[in-house]
Amino acid sequence: MNVIPQAVRDGFVKLVGPFARALIRWGVSPNTITTVGALVVIASAVAFGMGKIHWGGALLLASGIFDILDGQVARNGNRASTFGAFYDSTLDRVGETAVFLGIAVWFAQGGVPAARMPLASMLVSYTRARAEGLGLECKVGIAQRAERFVVLGVSTVVFGAGREGALLFWIVVVLAAVTAITVVQRVIYVAQRTETAKRGTGAAHRDTLPGHRAVLRKGT
Repeated sequence: MNVIPQAVRDGFVKLVGPFARALIRWGVSPNTITTVGALVVIASAVAFGMGKIHWGGALLLASGIFDILDGQVARNGNRASTFGAFYDSTLDRVGETAVFLGIAVWFAQGGVPAARMPLASMLVSYTRARAEGLGLECKVGIAQRAERFVVLGVSTVVFGAGREGALLFWIVVVLAAVTAITVVQRVIYVAQRTETAKRGTGAAHRDTLPGHRAVLRKGT
């Protein structure tokens, strides 16, 4: 289950398709797009830290366009690379941490403790990166990066921080909760996948044993 339906995701991809094709024709590197997107996220973090909540949300939503574009340009332009994947993942973590630290700075100025969200958010990214390091695709969970940014971005663009920051505070609390759930979902998913792979490997190993082959021949 995802907060953003797949149909909506596919719609956004189709929407930015012409821009991605134009960037491919112009020879723009996916890593350049990733860098610009990260700078937009950092600008969002600065805006949040300064209390410019509407601007922070708008910039955060704008950064999502670059997230889609760099992947489209890399895949459709045949420019995908191992370093590009590493670079994109690294800057994603830097940007996301910066955003929630910016919010934490603004909260701290008003005496509201909310500095735990960056750690929880990093755990979601870490579980996916670690799973992919084991050769498993791990995009499960109710609060992936896109979902967290959309919820935070849309809410702050439309409503700002709310009265005395109350709305933004509870948004962060909810995001922290669903982020923790996402971490658990990913741990369970990887555990199930690795156990299935282990059983498959064991079965394949048994099939190579002479006695097992004899039993199979006798059974047929």
